Amino acid sequence: MKNNYTLSVNWFRHFVTTLILSALIFNSVFADGYKIVVKFNGIQDTVCYLANYYGDKTYLTDTAYRSKKDEFVFHGDSVLPGGIYILAGQSNNKYLELIVDQDQKFTVSASLNRLPHGVKFKDSPDNRIFFDYINFSIIKRQEVEKLSKRKSVLGNKHDSVALLNAQIKNLLNEIENKENEIITDYPDRFVSTLLKAMQEPKAKPAPILENGNEDSTFIYQSFKRHYWDNLSPKDERLLRTPLYHKRLEDYFSKVIYQHPDSLITEAENFIKKAKPNRETYKYAIWFLTYKFETSKIMGFDEIFVHMVDNYYAKGEAYWADSSVVKSLVERSDELRKVLIGNYAQELILIDTAGTFKSLYSFPANYMIVLFYESDCSHCKKEIKELKDWYLDNSINAKIFAVNTDTSLVKWKKFITEQELNWIHVNGTRSITQDYHFLYDIRTTPTIYLLDNKKKIIAKRLKTDQLFPFLENYEKRLPSESNSELNK
Repeated sequence: MKNNYTLSVNWFRHFVTTLILSALIFNSVFADGYKIVVKFNGIQDTVCYLANYYGDKTYLTDTAYRSKKDEFVFHGDSVLPGGIYILAGQSNNKYLELIVDQDQKFTVSASLNRLPHGVKFKDSPDNRIFFDYINFSIIKRQEVEKLSKRKSVLGNKHDSVALLNAQIKNLLNEIENKENEIITDYPDRFVSTLLKAMQEPKAKPAPILENGNEDSTFIYQSFKRHYWDNLSPKDERLLRTPLYHKRLEDYFSKVIYQHPDSLITEAENFIKKAKPNRETYKYAIWFLTYKFETSKIMGFDEIFVHMVDNYYAKGEAYWADSSVVKSLVERSDELRKVLIGNYAQELILIDTAGTFKSLYSFPANYMIVLFYESDCSHCKKEIKELKDWYLDNSINAKIFAVNTDTSLVKWKKFITEQELNWIHVNGTRSITQDYHFLYDIRTTPTIYLLDNKKKIIAKRLKTDQLFPFLENYEKRLPSESNSELNK
């Protein structure tokens, strides 16, 4: 009896201890999770979605079904990454954007016919502050719109315009002051980070030059230097907002001088700023690689090659599997051969007389290397325009025309019919490597422009771009080089 009693007591103690430990573990897990309760008056949906921004895309985060209390409850055991999230209906209609950061257990309630007004948050200071600001800003901007309409009716010369302009300025200042007030009062809240990131970069006032004009170079350099002051490239939360990607896209498309050397330098600078955070580091490398891989701007493939060489080929892109890395490295190696400034690859191809001719055996001030097909309608149009241009050009250019048809008979017939007085070779009869590989030929027609040393100075131009390009190119040449070319 004693042994049974002792056993029972020990079992009970073990059971209680297990319950306590289980409760602690459960509460610990739940404490690290999220729970967002949504109460929308007037909603007809039976399903509600929670989505998040990531760069310029949105991704589904969670799905909630309407409860008997007419609520939608999103919950999970792991915390959500900070950022802006979207509440959407079952028809993918967006209801609200809300902040998720420090506070991950809160309730949002609203009437659908009043959005974004009347939204209430419980246990979410970030969202309460943010929506107070949104409603304040909407009211002020509505007043600005009314005053702007009055201005347009009165005309710029009316006496009241100056007063209206002052009133508009005051209203906009009120919005800015509201933003700064929040940033000052809540420095550790994500809402402050968001409001700072939303502010446009500001350049410092430019000094006045001796001629009395502002130093425009200073304005640009100041704007560029302070571009990232209010948006930290290493803040992962901002990746999950619409702000990060847009600011990044504008910086590399509009702010930085559009030349490969400048862009590569700035790409490296930005990646260093983003590197302390794995997600922003990953995004920076992916964004810059993809942007310049898909760029239509001539010469920007050099930036893509740089990104692959320095990050993917060296194993820095930890997220990319081996097949992706292999594909990118192969593509980079293909493009490396035809980068602007490189010497053109040698082509030794058969001519119409059955003799192999070398591209490098023909001296020329400029050499146009044309890849074309006889039956290609786009090629025929380009060839007609190139023929007209060639007859009129005075730049001592020659055309090395590479036909890609396998039929030599059809090729020779085409040359005769079109009366093309060029250097003609056929790409399918070659001593050198396949022209597809050497010149990255994926479509026809494709045109390369070489200088007198057979360096690539332009590629994938259209005929109507040739003369403007060459005219501009020769203006940039040193006078002695220009004289040498025209001998």
